[in-house]
Amino acid sequence: MQGDILNLGAGLAIGLGAIGPSIGIGLLAAKAMEALGRNPDAAGPIQQNMILAIAFAEAIAIYALVVAIIIKFV
Repeated sequence: MQGDILNLGAGLAIGLGAIGPSIGIGLLAAKAMEALGRNPDAAGPIQQNMILAIAFAEAIAIYALVVAIIIKFV
């Protein structure tokens, strides 16, 4: 019984923890494409900043994964 609850907690941790970063990455990419459409000459700085912001958003998802693994195995 307790194992089932821990599995549910781990699933919720990664599931809910991945929602925010996935929405954030989608918005980042959409706004970057919009900015490139408005100013194609600024492709370099826009791409650089977009990749950096996506990396920070992915880090939050990795934290959620680590929490889920800790819940599962500890």
